[in-house]
Order: sequence, then structure tokens, then C-alpha cells
Amino acid sequence: MNVVVFDLETTGLSPERDGIVEIGAVRIVDGQVDETQRYETLVRPTTADGSTMLIPWRAEQVHGISNDMVRASPTITEVLPEFLEFVNGWPVVAHNIGFDAGFMRANAARAGLNWNPQAELCTVQLSRRAFPKERAHNLTVLAERLGLNFAPGGRHRSFGDVQVTAQAYLRLMERLRGA
Repeated sequence: MNVVVFDLETTGLSPERDGIVEIGAVRIVDGQVDETQRYETLVRPTTADGSTMLIPWRAEQVHGISNDMVRASPTITEVLPEFLEFVNGWPVVAHNIGFDAGFMRANAARAGLNWNPQAELCTVQLSRRAFPKERAHNLTVLAERLGLNFAPGGRHRSFGDVQVTAQAYLRLMERLRGA
């Protein structure tokens, strides 16, 4: 069970119109979260043509990442080769993988790169299978359901969400294997 768990924070919901402001990732190696193998960076958001984009107030209210925080950060074009090297074709896991992978695909294509992990696994989908009678499967609810806690200030920050998603993935896989 070797995967890369990753999470993005963005300026909005559209991979075509919005930018990435933070990437966090950690590897699970042989079924264990290995926080020595982590990736974490703020990203100065840019438009599709590479112009700097401001973080909207509403997005900042969600993740707490301000324009001042990313002013000196690298752009996604600068960060992406390094992040793709970290992923190294491994299967990836995210909570709502369609969102995060959509941003990765769009940004990789704009940079002339390929987003090609071995597989894309979704903890939302795993949660729906593990808890079919439950209606809510967002990360906060899933963490509570599985007895997981976010580090102080970690919710809606990439690495804080990744830490919980990685543990949730392991617990969901264990639960589904036992079912």
C-alpha cells in the first residue's frame, strides 16, 4: 500500500479560472504514513496566461492564506515539476480527488507537463462505501466518524488536511477489507 496523499488550497472552484495557493502531500509507504516523505509549499496563484492572480476574500476566509503570504512564493509553473517528481507516478489519494486532480491536470497541461499517477483514489468514495447509510462525507465529518483530529490550525490548510486524509485512507481501507 504505497500512495501519495495530497491536497490543494485554491482561489476558487474552477481549474480553468482559479489558481492553486498551496500544495501539501505525504507518502504512505508499506501501509504507514511517512511524514519524513512530505511535500509542502505555498504557491503564488496565476491565471492560465501566467499573470499573478489575487486571492479572493471569500477563499481567504476558508483557508486563511493571504496575498501577503504568497507574494514571494513560487508560481505553479515553478512548483509543478518538483511536485510531479515527488509523486513519481505513484497512485494518489485525495479527499474529493476530482477537485484536486482536475486542478493538477489543468495546470500540468498549461505547463506542457503530464499529470499521470498510477491511479487516483478518493476518500469521499471510500467513505461512501464504508458508511453507506451516512449522508455527509466531508473531511470534517469523516475525521469525527473515524476519531481523527486536525492539528491546531490544520483544517483547510493543505498539510493539515493531508495528515487527516492519510489516516482516514488507512482506516477506511482497513474497514473495507474487514467488511
